[in-house]
Amino acid sequence: MAKEVRMETPILIENARLLDPASGLDGTGYLLVRDGQIAMLGKGAPAGAALPAELERIDGSGCWLTPGLIDLHVHLREPGDEHKETIASGTAAAAAGGFTAVACMPNTRPVNDSPAVTALIMAAAAQASARVYPVGAISLGSKGETLAPFGELARAGVRAVSDDGCPVSNSQLMRRALEYAGDHGLLLISHPEDESLSRNGAMNEGEISTRLGLRGIPPVAEEIMIYRDLALAEYTGRPLHLAHVSTGEAVALIRRAKERGVKVTAETAPHYFTLTEEAVGDYDTRAKMNPPLRGAADRAALKAALADGTLDAIATDHAPHSGLEKELEFELAANGIIGLESSLPLSLALVREGVITPLRLVELLSTNPARILGVPGGRLAVGEPADLTLIDPQRKFIFRAADLKSRSRNSPFLDWELEGKAILTLLAGRITHRQ
Repeated sequence: MAKEVRMETPILIENARLLDPASGLDGTGYLLVRDGQIAMLGKGAPAGAALPAELERIDGSGCWLTPGLIDLHVHLREPGDEHKETIASGTAAAAAGGFTAVACMPNTRPVNDSPAVTALIMAAAAQASARVYPVGAISLGSKGETLAPFGELARAGVRAVSDDGCPVSNSQLMRRALEYAGDHGLLLISHPEDESLSRNGAMNEGEISTRLGLRGIPPVAEEIMIYRDLALAEYTGRPLHLAHVSTGEAVALIRRAKERGVKVTAETAPHYFTLTEEAVGDYDTRAKMNPPLRGAADRAALKAALADGTLDAIATDHAPHSGLEKELEFELAANGIIGLESSLPLSLALVREGVITPLRLVELLSTNPARILGVPGGRLAVGEPADLTLIDPQRKFIFRAADLKSRSRNSPFLDWELEGKAILTLLAGRITHRQ
């Protein structure tokens, strides 16, 4: 976890639009950071007599000041694949994207299925540019055979468990995982995929995959496992979080489960509500991911679910790969794209389209992720850690590879003109990114 550093000089952010879904705050005002915490905030202008004699003033006119963004789903690749990403480079990318905390998936080398690997990750994260919350494996080696030691992982600092990238096919193992995760206060994050249906697939199954001669991955491969996991969550009464939801029918299943009172939360990623399977174009491996990009109707369903609360969070599924893994024939190329530095502007497009409000955006990117993961943050309140993001929602920029903090460049959004950018990120009052 990132070490909290106290600021010697307090920071006053003025004239910004304060957005805090937890309290319903939405108005122009100020916020004072002192000793790594939020010391004062309010609408209008602060009383001069209440301010420290020395401080740094930052004019937030035209900008939004929000709780620090929190990403429930990233791959930092350390240990084992540092040529793709490290904890240092990944959290630098997070800070540049406005994120102050990330939850890192366990599919490292070795897999994070033991306290020793968890300790290694946390030690490397001590000086990181964002808080790092390790996610432990559900099963030893993520092989889906034997449960990992949840109690030991929890005591070592793990906040959740997942075999992300390797679905748990054994229903009895998933049932026990839900039960034991609940016993130890851990969130269980499901990677919903029936590999008997998806195996060897390279993109969404349909007209385009047929035309390109690529084996397809049918939407039902995701939906069947979501149905199973919802049934198990309902049967056990334990909480379940569904990762990278990509289809319209999956959304419908989650909506009906929530209506029945099932303890389920779910996320989608910006690429799923921005792109469709057409982005594969002429075998562009930057648009290859798992689950794959779906159709236009699925994209519309995801947007509606983000608006009505069926989907609880936007997560990046930041998956760095080097050219060695991506510059191959489409079927052989690795799945995944980077997302930490493009998530915010792509998500802000939903506000410009009128799909969601600014407060709902902050709820999806900060307040709900903090609640789901059970970690501090996600709100603007006196005494809270000063994990903050100052956003210029109208800042336009070209998303260039040369400007990225990530070690990898595997993004279908390269050279796009994007709108909306984090211009200041603070972690416990320490500036980790300034534009």
